Amino acid sequence: MQSLEKMVRSIGNPVIGLVLALSTLSVFAEENRRPNIVFIFSDDHATQSIGAYGSKINKTPNIDRLANEGSIFLNSFCGNSICGPSRASVLTGKHSHINGFYTNSGGTQFDGSQMTFPKLLQKSGYATALVGKWHLVSDPTGFDYWEVVPGQGSYYNPDFYTSAGQDNKKRYEGYITDITTDLGLKWLDERDKDKPFLLMCQQKAPHRTWAPNLKHLYNYEDAPVPEPSTLFDDWKGRSNTLAGNEMSIKDHFIYQWDMKFQERVPFANDFESRLNEPEYARMNPEQRAVWDAYFEPRNAAFLASPPTGKDLTRWKYQRYIKNYLRCIDSVDENVGRVLNYLDENGLTENTIVIYSSDQGFYLGEHGWYDKRWMYEESLRMPFLIRWPEKIAPGTRHEQLIQNIDYAPTFLEAAGIERPNGIQGKSMVSLYEKPNSQNWRKYVYYHYYEHLTEHGVPRHDGVRGERYKLINFYSNDGWSLYDLETDPDELKDLSKLPEYKDTLIHMQGQLARLRAQYELPEYAESMKH
Repeated sequence: MQSLEKMVRSIGNPVIGLVLALSTLSVFAEENRRPNIVFIFSDDHATQSIGAYGSKINKTPNIDRLANEGSIFLNSFCGNSICGPSRASVLTGKHSHINGFYTNSGGTQFDGSQMTFPKLLQKSGYATALVGKWHLVSDPTGFDYWEVVPGQGSYYNPDFYTSAGQDNKKRYEGYITDITTDLGLKWLDERDKDKPFLLMCQQKAPHRTWAPNLKHLYNYEDAPVPEPSTLFDDWKGRSNTLAGNEMSIKDHFIYQWDMKFQERVPFANDFESRLNEPEYARMNPEQRAVWDAYFEPRNAAFLASPPTGKDLTRWKYQRYIKNYLRCIDSVDENVGRVLNYLDENGLTENTIVIYSSDQGFYLGEHGWYDKRWMYEESLRMPFLIRWPEKIAPGTRHEQLIQNIDYAPTFLEAAGIERPNGIQGKSMVSLYEKPNSQNWRKYVYYHYYEHLTEHGVPRHDGVRGERYKLINFYSNDGWSLYDLETDPDELKDLSKLPEYKDTLIHMQGQLARLRAQYELPEYAESMKH
């Protein structure tokens, strides 16, 4: 590019030349400026409760804006369906066995000294901030400012702590989804305006115990929420491990925790009455009054004439799903607040906005809540992105992506060289060529906890464009599913002679990915 002086001299009229030169430099700077990044991350938000993914049970107009004004990835998956490990993979671009954070149990701490994408952005001149849920035990690193909830955090009047340490907690009055967004927007107002920025706004919602914002308590009152077709799945004909689960709506909801009863339900068993609702104790008198006005008459009506059998399961499902969706209503509302802020402050064009969640969730499918199993509802995670300077509105992607792909994508978008050791792939090329076939055809999954909370055994597997192979390597071996003919994963094909070649092929893909990602032997994996 010509220097400013040469450009001015090359034009007869120096005034016109100067104007043209400055204009050209402005365009050049505009084209080469580094984008801001706003990463909005929720907890346990299932794709089947997002409008853009075809939800039949709720609406999410603000999250849908990202799909309408940017793109949606229809086949986005986690590598380990549990909160902390998923977050560690997002930060590092590496699977659990490489980043060292395998499980939520056992006192594991994330090694904050290792390289993460926020550290690289910060080092390259980005202003960086993290607010909300962290859930990696050790303190965050790579952020100019962070303010996070201890552990799982609380929905009502939550505590937050900063670099001063967990002993220096600050309690905020109000609802956590609003407060987390408030903190993020406050930082955007006060940040160094001369730097591009990364804001990671990480919501607790809609994680259990699904305590909605009070203003949303009466949402979904008009009619029952449609039930999933597999609500009464009996788990027969598949892995024997499924029947040992402790996450069924029928048997494993806790009345005083999940179902919002303040007193022991007379006919509840010991499991169903073991915990009290943790949020109620945190509320102030005004909040409790609104809460009680909603739940107490409904609980009294239930106890006066309690349903039985399948009708009881249906009642539990309705109580669960409506509170879950009400939590999402607040998440969606706050996504809208962030998008409106960007619009009002002239930041929309040069800001990448991502909405995702640490994994999916069972919304009654297979009779379950929670996650962990390598079935579609918890394996699949949302990924919607808006980047006006790069992505055409309404773009839809069919390629298989994973949360290990986020870090290299953010680094390439910021013009930062990808360090050695990252296992994910940058998705930037897919924005330029949405229909590209030059992409992975299989993704790897590994869940390490074994028969701990919810009774899910360790297992790994591979998910392709049509088939999925699961290996319950501590229990009863293989499960094979055809996702094209059996999207609900009700028929295990692994023992059928006509699928022998498919089984061998998928076992080969699993072995290939284990070698590619440098997995230890299964015996070594069983130590975590």
